Amino acid sequence: MSEPLLQAVNLQCERDERTLFRDLSFSILPGSVTRVEGDNGAGKTTLLRILAGLNDAWSGDLLWRGQPRNHCREDYHRNMLYLGHRPGIKGLLSPLENLRALTAGRRPLADTVLREALAGTGLHGFEDVPCRKLSAGQQRRVALARLLIADEPLWLLDEVFTAIDADGVKAVEALLLQRAQEGGAVVVTTHHNLALPGLQSIRLGGAA
Repeated sequence: MSEPLLQAVNLQCERDERTLFRDLSFSILPGSVTRVEGDNGAGKTTLLRILAGLNDAWSGDLLWRGQPRNHCREDYHRNMLYLGHRPGIKGLLSPLENLRALTAGRRPLADTVLREALAGTGLHGFEDVPCRKLSAGQQRRVALARLLIADEPLWLLDEVFTAIDADGVKAVEALLLQRAQEGGAVVVTTHHNLALPGLQSIRLGGAA
């Protein structure tokens, strides 16, 4: 059996004096797509932000390839890609400029590669238009272009299907499946009826 990329052991998190989850343990294996499920308010986004290192209000243990994450943070962040439920792009910048910023500090990529990624999400002809002039769906596609050039083994994706049409949904599903087939792993939250072979789940309780 493959060694887990990421392990959570007895995670607990409270918000506004309410326990979102406790004693939460799971393993994320190479070659897997895992959906985080739960009612609204159950803590799905909070869990992904914890896994991404963006929320420190938790207790328990997180292991990256068998080692405590706090002992190998640089390696973890270099090998993890997080996309939040908001596009996370700057309206004054163009899609090309935003993609440059999103990939900065990872690996240098030529503008031709970035333009191909944007074209792959349906943004051909919009590469140099300020994002504030784009629709919500087009802005989401700027962020999704990051997936077309990502080589990180672990993807953490929060509501990745928001504001995209049916063709876009199919394209993203194909990317998730491809990432798993290549030996990576995906953890995703979504209200979309995700139907992928071998889909795993992490179930959170909580009030609607």
